[in-house]
Amino acid sequence: MRGRSFDVVIAGGGHNALVAATLLARAGRSVVVLERRDELGGAAVSATPFPDFDVRLSRYSYLVSLFPAALLQALGVSIEIRARRIAAHPPLERHRAFQAMVSHVSERIFPTLTEPLRSREEMRRLVDDDVAWDSLFEAPLSELIERSFDSDLTRGTVLTDGLIGTFAPADDALLRQNRCFLYHVVGGSWNVPVGGMGALSSALGGAARAAGAQLVTGSEVVAIETDGRSAEVATADGRRFAARHVLANVAPARLRDLLGEPAAPADRPEGAQLKINMLLARLPRVPGVSSEEAFTGTFHVNEGYEQLDDAYRQAAAAVIPDLPPCEVYCHSLTDPSILSGDLRAAGVQTLTLFGLHMPARLFRAGDADAKQRAVAATLRSLNSVLAEPIEDCLLGLEAMTPPEIEAELGMPGGHIFHRDLAWPFAESDDEVGTWGVETGHANVWLCGAGARRGGGVSGIPGHNAARAVLAAPA
Repeated sequence: MRGRSFDVVIAGGGHNALVAATLLARAGRSVVVLERRDELGGAAVSATPFPDFDVRLSRYSYLVSLFPAALLQALGVSIEIRARRIAAHPPLERHRAFQAMVSHVSERIFPTLTEPLRSREEMRRLVDDDVAWDSLFEAPLSELIERSFDSDLTRGTVLTDGLIGTFAPADDALLRQNRCFLYHVVGGSWNVPVGGMGALSSALGGAARAAGAQLVTGSEVVAIETDGRSAEVATADGRRFAARHVLANVAPARLRDLLGEPAAPADRPEGAQLKINMLLARLPRVPGVSSEEAFTGTFHVNEGYEQLDDAYRQAAAAVIPDLPPCEVYCHSLTDPSILSGDLRAAGVQTLTLFGLHMPARLFRAGDADAKQRAVAATLRSLNSVLAEPIEDCLLGLEAMTPPEIEAELGMPGGHIFHRDLAWPFAESDDEVGTWGVETGHANVWLCGAGARRGGGVSGIPGHNAARAVLAAPA
């Protein structure tokens, strides 16, 4: 059965697809978004995982830093992104020169993320600080951290920005930790979407519909054919959609599958996190500080510099770390609107836990108990820094491993960035002046986390893909 013809078909309905659909539809292009699941938003959704409790948790992605305010304004999306009054616990050793360096680099680079790609040398000239450039772009992050901080705890806490969703040691010669660190600091503080992450995707979906885009759920794309000038997209229910352009809001590995192309090694990454969502009758007690102060910001658990290294080495050997490093925060302290009035009155709270160095290899097929052991070890790690067991406060808990995230969201290896993050500049002459969303086909474009300058809830790949389509020859 043949469907309609569109200027643009977008495969996958994550938040970046909704950004691209809005911008393209407003520019007069006919657009349809095809989403496999029954809801839009991809990883930027809210859910009610505990049937007996009226709470909407940000199930996968949970904080926002990289979404440019100017882009939200241009889209007409007015959702509140609320700052947390406390950034982190325990408090960090301060280093003014380090913070000034990071702020300087961020201020120079962040505005370029929604512009055509500069060359490496152009970006270096823009940064205009040789020490900062060499420290962040040329040498392993470990060197900068070790010369800037004396405290093992502070060293580890700073390093975690280079390890979220990235399985690498501090001194990784490939500099994966540097790219991840840059990505996590360049947008500034990590803030709370009021109403939960689903509220953001809902608002983006509303903007896309108002612009005239068609949004279709329960419609899985199973194949894409293209000759570079026109394309055809097939769905599992037998429909086929003709298009001038196709935007892929899916991982690069999945796009290759849809195109019938062999996978590239870089497109088969390994996710490395354990995500645990919790509902609590009350917050647990914490030694020496109030629970509210501990959990409003990011509560770092066994993330000392040496502890992170120990955990990495164990996980690299396919052994669940003895003391898994993790970090926790309480959404409902900053934004209680995700809880019903009855739950708020009863003092119920949420906790979101992100466990580091939990690679997919730990949950290999045939080891049915691996998830249970990983969750138990992570809760023991959390309990080691609390004044009482977290279990005494629990009303509900759900945990997700990399294989489960892959099965649910189509992220290869459960990698939350679809593949290792890339530098925010061109790494070849051919890339200079492009948008970082190009593929080997002139009318097929990446518009998800796997694009250059992708990852996280930012809308940037969606914006850049739309700009690339609008600049393409008719």
